Amino acid sequence: MRTSRLLRHGLRSMGRYKLRSGFIILGVLIGVFALSVVVAVGRGVERKMLATIRQVVGDSAVIVMGGGGRITGSPRGDVARLTIDDVAAIAREVPGIDDWDPQQDQLMSVRHDNATATVRVLGHSERWERVWGRGVVRGESIDAAAVAGAARVALIGETAARDLFGGEDPLGAEVRIGGVPFRVIGTLEPFGTDMHGMDRDDEIVVPISTMLRRLANVDTISAAKLLLHDDSRSKETVTDLLRVLRERRALTPGEPDDFRVLSAVAVQRTVATIRRILLLYVPLGAAVVLLVAAVVSAALMLASVNERVAEIGLRRAVGARPDDIRLQFLVEAAVTTLGGGIGGVGLGYLAARWVAERVQLGDAFSWSAVLLGLAASVLTGLLAGVLPARRAAQLQPVDALR
Repeated sequence: MRTSRLLRHGLRSMGRYKLRSGFIILGVLIGVFALSVVVAVGRGVERKMLATIRQVVGDSAVIVMGGGGRITGSPRGDVARLTIDDVAAIAREVPGIDDWDPQQDQLMSVRHDNATATVRVLGHSERWERVWGRGVVRGESIDAAAVAGAARVALIGETAARDLFGGEDPLGAEVRIGGVPFRVIGTLEPFGTDMHGMDRDDEIVVPISTMLRRLANVDTISAAKLLLHDDSRSKETVTDLLRVLRERRALTPGEPDDFRVLSAVAVQRTVATIRRILLLYVPLGAAVVLLVAAVVSAALMLASVNERVAEIGLRRAVGARPDDIRLQFLVEAAVTTLGGGIGGVGLGYLAARWVAERVQLGDAFSWSAVLLGLAASVLTGLLAGVLPARRAAQLQPVDALR
């Protein structure tokens, strides 16, 4: 029996047994849909996470935080004492540190004319562009004079600018942060969302001195980032850093640290764990759904064999070989599951694109997700069709026609 004829017969069988075919297609579609979404979104999350981590920590940086401190975007907000003097002492006493920048951040109410928004306000020094790898696209940045004089100047992100100014140009305009007037001198380079889902464009940067004295009214910072001269010596640098901070805090041996240190080595371990979750364990859940779909499809195909015993007997009687019968049922299972697979890949792509747009993951298209989805649907069809096809091929014409 020719393959083209088998394909035509398989398509006719799908139309003849609509309910059975519908259940098989639905099961495979759901499994492939879940697998496609997980792989595509997982790849996007991985790219976004690595880009954020690379910008925040990089390969040659260390971040120091007060006890329960946080870097920008982290949900934790309990901050122990960490001062600019502490970080300056580290920079002086620990060899191999090229540059550093303190950070204090706080959610605050910001107003311009009649528009009000809650914005994350960050305090930084004049070194923040080099240390954090982000600058301004228009206007000018914070300089040493602004930090020394606690100037009331601000850099604004595009989300905050849109919420407060609409279509107006924010450069040179005045905003009131917590009731204190600031002049906008620059617009921040776009960032997008970070790995915590925070919109990093909904931010305003002010001089660290202004942040501490006029806005937060504290003398502590939430974190500091230090750039290392040689990333291959990061372990030794972290060890020296811990020693200096413990000495400044007069912590005795055995007493726990009241600060936290985040290095590239620790970040790489975290990234490896997240990668395993995103690209191994989560797809395994979708694979279980596909396995269930294969079992259901096989059960339905076996029921189809029982229903079509007379048809199989007639085909055998007019000359069809066991291999023809086996191939017929394999083709029917493959056509049905492949139809569900193509539908699942299409819906998965649309869903992944919607998720990517919502959380700004960038391009959601993934060839690996498409190929994996189609391969999974074909494999499901083979698993679902082998046993029913073997049973159909083993039927004897005389027995079947009875």
